[in-house]
Amino acid sequence: MLLDTASLYFRAYFGVPDSVKAPDGTPVNAVRGLLDFIDRLVKDHRPEHLVACMDADWRPQWRVDLIPTYKAHRVAEEHEGAPDEEEVPDALAPQVPVIEDVLDAIGIARVGVAGYEADDVIGTFTARAGGPVDIVTGDRDLYQLVDDKREVRVLYPVKGVGTLQLTDEAALREKYGVDGRGYADLALLRGDPSDGLPGVAGIGEKTAAKLLAEFGDLAGIMAAVDDPRAKLTPSQRKRLTEARPYLAVAPKVVRVADDVPLPDVDTALPRTPHDPAALEALTHRWGLGGSLQRLLNTLAE
Repeated sequence: MLLDTASLYFRAYFGVPDSVKAPDGTPVNAVRGLLDFIDRLVKDHRPEHLVACMDADWRPQWRVDLIPTYKAHRVAEEHEGAPDEEEVPDALAPQVPVIEDVLDAIGIARVGVAGYEADDVIGTFTARAGGPVDIVTGDRDLYQLVDDKREVRVLYPVKGVGTLQLTDEAALREKYGVDGRGYADLALLRGDPSDGLPGVAGIGEKTAAKLLAEFGDLAGIMAAVDDPRAKLTPSQRKRLTEARPYLAVAPKVVRVADDVPLPDVDTALPRTPHDPAALEALTHRWGLGGSLQRLLNTLAE
């Protein structure tokens, strides 16, 4: 089981009231919400391995070099000479280090790799996996990894963090008209304002799905653009031709990497805390109470 950790703690932050606080009054709603979510996931799905995948670089320069608008609207106010920082709610930012410390003390593997997003870490773990993989994320970009043959599916939170939508190839075909392999091409054609991807003007989700059904993949569509006999409307041919520079680089930006140099970590689900003393100190400092104890009880089972 691979957790898109930032996606989940953002959801916990917005899904759990900020009245959930540490003894000193600091909000810990994201911390406790994430612990409750992990408890529920382990209880319901019983994974043998669990990795909290992190954004060591939420906006990698190699993606920005290809598409400068990539996630540009999410950049916090810049300080001269400082790297881009993601805009994060003031009450959430201090909770992220606490989440990291708690996961480490429990012994849940936490992996981020310099120069890559959590999606890329997830993509690489998925590529290397020898068995079924459940990816837990609120980010539809990871639908591209869904693969029935390899038993890779996405568990997508649809209401807070309690209700999960199981996404397999049948679900993708029903909603988007593509399988996992086709989802990245669909996404880059239609664009994604939340990631700063412009897409192809005039080609929305339905048209993109029809083009992919007709021509197979992005390469097939672009071959059709160059073939006067291909069944494209004059408008589609014109717009795809004009978007050629974007379409030449978009696949590398949109597709998650599967060759990230992962560290050698023990991903086995811990039965007992890795560092009980540190965990006890964190519990008292941040008032993690029932949320942490429930997760520890579940892990012990």
